[in-house]
Amino acid sequence: MKLKTLVFTLFLVSTASFGQKVKYSKEEIKKMEQYLFNEGFNAPSVKKTSTVILKDGTTHKGFCSKTDTKKGQIFEVTLKDSISKKPSVFVADNISEMYLYPNEAEKVGKVFKYMGNIRNYQTKKLKNSTTKDRIHFVNQTVSLKNKKDDKEFLMQVINPEFDDIISVYHDPRAKETGGFSVMGSPQLGGGVTKSYYVKKGDKVMWLHKDDFEDNYDFLFGDNAEFMKKYPKNSVEWDYFSFLVYQYTEMSQS
Repeated sequence: MKLKTLVFTLFLVSTASFGQKVKYSKEEIKKMEQYLFNEGFNAPSVKKTSTVILKDGTTHKGFCSKTDTKKGQIFEVTLKDSISKKPSVFVADNISEMYLYPNEAEKVGKVFKYMGNIRNYQTKKLKNSTTKDRIHFVNQTVSLKNKKDDKEFLMQVINPEFDDIISVYHDPRAKETGGFSVMGSPQLGGGVTKSYYVKKGDKVMWLHKDDFEDNYDFLFGDNAEFMKKYPKNSVEWDYFSFLVYQYTEMSQS
């Protein structure tokens, strides 16, 4: 009887230890709240040369005069030759990757949006909204919102500097958490993107903040050191970009 009591006590202690939350300092939380993904763009510049690389290895360049989309994702691209002005249409099924420049009007809109939320000043870099760099798109077969039939789309990679294990793609239809403002002042709180498309291994899924905890083990569970330092009961969806970055760093060290 005493042995059973001892075993039960040890079980309770180990369970409590396993489920114990990690308490982070204000400095650590501030660091985790930093948004490390690139800004997502939905409209290409028609004045700068875009590049399309087909699956057969051929490269095509021209002004991107049109993109056809489904639920915001690009499935067809039209490039116009800079000299002949002749348009060429490419479907995502035949494209391996693509490089576009963001539309200037959209960048201006993103600057206004950035300035309209006080939280952005602490968590995001304004230069990501005004970038002059090319935007990288890759072909991915995905089920839109995990509900539609699998189809090939050109999806923008928003973590190109740390996508070795987990690739994160812009969700053009993503909503943001709400905040509040007083008498037209900049918004307080909110502004956190609620969903992305995420790839790990051969699996590409639509990841919504409400499903973050359910998918936490799939995303990060194969790194025991990471899971000990950032258990799912101690982190928030707001930290997602930091967690992907940190997981990648710790998995490669």
